[in-house]
Amino acid sequence: MKIAAIEISHHRILLDPPFRASWDTRPRTEFEATVVRVTSDEGLVGVGSGDKMVGFEGHEHLFVGHDPLRLERHARVLDNIAFHYGRCWPLDLALWDLAGKIAGLPVWKLLGGRSDRISAYASSGTLRGPDALADAADAYSARGFRAMKIRFHRGDWRDDIAALAAVRARLGDRLTLMVDCNQGWRMPWDTAAPWTLKDALQVARELERLDVYWMEEPLHRGDRAGMRRLRDRTDVRIAAGEMTRELHEFRDLIDAGAVDILQPDAALVGGITGLRCVAVMAEAHGIVFTPHTWTNGLGVAANAHLTAGVAAAPFIEFPFDPPDWSLERRDFLLESPVDIDDNGDLVLSEAPGLGVTLDEERLEATRIG
Repeated sequence: MKIAAIEISHHRILLDPPFRASWDTRPRTEFEATVVRVTSDEGLVGVGSGDKMVGFEGHEHLFVGHDPLRLERHARVLDNIAFHYGRCWPLDLALWDLAGKIAGLPVWKLLGGRSDRISAYASSGTLRGPDALADAADAYSARGFRAMKIRFHRGDWRDDIAALAAVRARLGDRLTLMVDCNQGWRMPWDTAAPWTLKDALQVARELERLDVYWMEEPLHRGDRAGMRRLRDRTDVRIAAGEMTRELHEFRDLIDAGAVDILQPDAALVGGITGLRCVAVMAEAHGIVFTPHTWTNGLGVAANAHLTAGVAAAPFIEFPFDPPDWSLERRDFLLESPVDIDDNGDLVLSEAPGLGVTLDEERLEATRIG
């Protein structure tokens, strides 16, 4: 079997009312998704999504005509393209989806079949006041979630702590709570400085008091020494790596003793092929591997297959913050949204590949390129 064609399409929906993401100072009035389709010469199609595939045009010939199951070979080529141009890892996800359809197996089994499910944590995206955030946490618990991630970025970290404390007071120990400090990176127009180590340590002491499971992106992404020092001084687990661009940077985070939790996203770096190696490396060093996965339903599915199939993660991120960030918005490109069961688990089926189906009519209606 050979790769016969690679097709890339871009899609956009309007967001009214806008989504006010905690990490973005500008309200978001649009949401875009890129879809990659890889077709074999026998008519099977694998699909992936994530980054916009910038720089891929003109490189199709490096894949067309090759055996689609040479996944390691294809990942090496994608790594070269990522160095010279842009991150084109959605193609790796599409190739794994295609590999599953060729084999007649779900990706989680192809990866080793460690489990067919993983507990999901509700990943909020907005900055609510204390009472409203406690109401949202109540709703998450009622829906089956056993864990929730709360966003910081209200300007004064004391206001962030007040919102977190309201959730703990309302929910008690019904939810495991994580905190995303949003200090690792900024949007292009956001020039605010990240926290210093002293800032982060003050926050960490409050998070210890409120029994927070992990503290995510507490310092600039490149401050490995600072993260190591912070990790040594607090009982709260330190999480990082969500926007890391190179696979070797995960090795460096591990070698520096900077993190307890590694959070790479298969749709943004390394694909499934690269990150399965990172997952094994993390586990060998006693570090939890649990991907960031804030793209769309295809990205959530890919990271879930990777994590359930290879890792022993306690949770995986599930972007969900209704009404601002609903499943209908997040997964507009799919016939059915990726969702949890009544126990708060993402349960993966026996369907070949990633087990998701594109909504072709909606994609045609939202196509912009």
